[in-house]
Amino acid sequence: MRRPLYGWLTADAISLTGTRLSMLALPWFVLVTTGSATKTGLVALCEMAPLVALKILGGPIIDRVGARRVSIGCDLASAVTVALIPVLYAAGALSLPLLLALVAIGGALRGPGDAAKAALTPVLVEAAGVPLERATGLSSMVERSATMVGAAVAGVLIGTIGAPAAIGVDAASFAVCAGVLAWATAGLPRPVATVEETAPYLAQLREGWDFLRHDRILVAIAVMVTLTNLIDLAFASVLMPVWGHEHAGAAEVGLFFALWSGASAIGSGLAARWASGLPRYATYLVAFLVAGLPRFAVLALGVPLAIVLAVCAVGGFASGFLNPVLGAVEIERIPRPLLGRVGSLMTAACYALMPLGGLLGGGLVSALGLSAALLVCGGAYFVVTMLPAADPTWRELDRRAPIEGPVAPAA
Repeated sequence: MRRPLYGWLTADAISLTGTRLSMLALPWFVLVTTGSATKTGLVALCEMAPLVALKILGGPIIDRVGARRVSIGCDLASAVTVALIPVLYAAGALSLPLLLALVAIGGALRGPGDAAKAALTPVLVEAAGVPLERATGLSSMVERSATMVGAAVAGVLIGTIGAPAAIGVDAASFAVCAGVLAWATAGLPRPVATVEETAPYLAQLREGWDFLRHDRILVAIAVMVTLTNLIDLAFASVLMPVWGHEHAGAAEVGLFFALWSGASAIGSGLAARWASGLPRYATYLVAFLVAGLPRFAVLALGVPLAIVLAVCAVGGFASGFLNPVLGAVEIERIPRPLLGRVGSLMTAACYALMPLGGLLGGGLVSALGLSAALLVCGGAYFVVTMLPAADPTWRELDRRAPIEGPVAPAA
């Protein structure tokens, strides 16, 4: 039965497109209405901090209540929360403290909501009877495509109907996502709990932490992704805009990211078809070798734009194979009853340093100049992603195992 899998992917596409839209519309709205870059940054901080915190704290709730219920509930609550922003603004009742509160609530809901969607993967794969890499590959393709489409839709909507109305479209996307997911996943089984339903919340949280810290591969993946996310944020938020300002233009920067996202979506689509037959360890090393250092190097060396875009396309394509492989490893190694809390902890760790990416990029450019900053970041990216070549533990990526954990009928 593939309706749950493809319905889940459709719901995720709707939600991610709306989220990408809001990522542009909300800062634009704050900047236009307040004229303050500081207040715009404060809004972003108010969203990210509770998002990371609730990713950590929401795991036991996902495992106890059920990933389906948490995902649908968070999406419905997000629809109401986000819709209040344009409604209150139109009524002249949206103060900055109230906006910050609504943004913080929205971030707090997205944390467990996103984690709950990911926790549905094993039962969806089982119901559809497809390889795990097929589901993680399609999910990655949806994410990359939503990034590209959401940014384009945001630009059109902000320019035509204005930022407040665009935020309202994001609110509607949450409601539609909840409806699609409820319809598609009705009747799915859910994991059997590994602790008593009445066990203290902290005991459940500790169970997830204890499992994670004793799995060397999962810890290594979390550390690697945390560091690469930090560098990627420095690249996207500072290094690329500075490169565009000094050597190209805003259109070229937009083209770079659009090309990267499009090529990555194609790579993820092919990974969904072929990754289950590829050696994971070798795929990881080759993909990061192509997707990592070269993009930093070509920008630092000042090569012609055509070469920059060619490297971008190849690197983006290679990056599309990474999430399907790493996502499959994560889901295989975590018992299903623990997937919510362990997955939430891993995701929160991967997000932890992202708010510092802009500071890192800005500090390096100020201290070293753009070219040196690009080479430093590229070199660090190479070291972080290629260390597994010297660590035999990482060869466990090739050890495929059945998804752990029994299921019980859905409540």
